[in-house]
Formats: sequence, C-alpha cells, structure tokens
Amino acid sequence: MTVAAPKNVAVLDANVLYPPSLRDLLMRVAVAGAYKPRWTEEIHAEWIRNVLADYQDVTPAQLDRTRRLMNQAVVNGLVSGYEPLIPTLSLPDANDRHVLAAAIEASATVIVTFNLSDFPNAILSGYGIQALHPDVFLSALFDQETELFLRGVQAHRASLKNPAKTAQDYLAALRISGLQRLTLRLEAFQGVI
Repeated sequence: MTVAAPKNVAVLDANVLYPPSLRDLLMRVAVAGAYKPRWTEEIHAEWIRNVLADYQDVTPAQLDRTRRLMNQAVVNGLVSGYEPLIPTLSLPDANDRHVLAAAIEASATVIVTFNLSDFPNAILSGYGIQALHPDVFLSALFDQETELFLRGVQAHRASLKNPAKTAQDYLAALRISGLQRLTLRLEAFQGVI
C-alpha cells in the first residue's frame, strides 16, 4: 500500500479524536509541520458527544476549550462548505458521508480512522482519497518527516506531566493505545524523545 505524502491534507475522523492521548499526538505532530489536519464542527460534535457520554468527570466546557484550541492551532483546520456534497455520496454507513464530503471539500488525500470498513478504498480512490488506520498514518508520517515528527513527539511527551513519563513509559503507552508500528519506529529514538 502506498501512503499519501505527509504534507497532504488528512481529515481526522471523530474516532481518532476521541482518545485524548491520540488526539494530542495528532495535534502535536501537525503543529510541528508534519501534515495538515482537517475536521468539521460535525466531527467535533461527534467526538465530544461520545466523550461526554462515556466520562462523567469531563465537562462540556473542558471539551469546548479543546475544540477551540484545535481550531486556533491549525490554520484552515476547520472545513466548511462540504454539506451540499453529502447527499451525492455513498458509503456503507450513510452517517459517515459527512467525513468523506469534508475530505473532498478540503482536497484531502487521507481520512484517518479506526473504522476502515466504513470508508472502502474502492469508493474513496475515485476521489483520490484513502482511509488509513492511525498507526499506519502516523508510521508513514514518521518515515517521511522524521525530524518534524520527532519534534511533535517530544512536545507530546513533555506535555504529559500528571504523571510525567519516561521514554520507555511513553512508548509503552503508545503500544497499549494500538500504535504498535509507530512504537517500533520510535524505539530507536528513545534518547531524543
């Protein structure tokens, strides 16, 4: 499988924004300049709604702050004007059409998602888009933009203060979160992360 170049635009599905550590890693790597993430207010609403449903100790105000910070951190991160495309699209789950519509509107080459079956590459390829699991996407970014990626990882690890993580602890957390391929690549860089 050929993975799109990292400078290309990637739409982040709600399910990859739901886990706070993965969301933060994706944002830190983007801010470092490894790729250009995109999302919509509809995608924000979906991940926020799911976090609030699952975690009673998290408040809407906290997640709204996260949403605002994400929108401020990435120039043109928030996609709009995609809505007219939604009814023209066909996916296995009609509720996911808004994600593909946003990707088309943003001229994205990638949709980063855990739900690959909801975004068949046979359909997406007609739009020049591919769906990638976050581990595959982040591993490709690492391979193609190692220096920028490592800056993002350094910032991500440095932000973890409660408790702070050693490089080994950090890699173990990435592995547990399902980023095995990325963890293997980062193991050789423990001294700099």
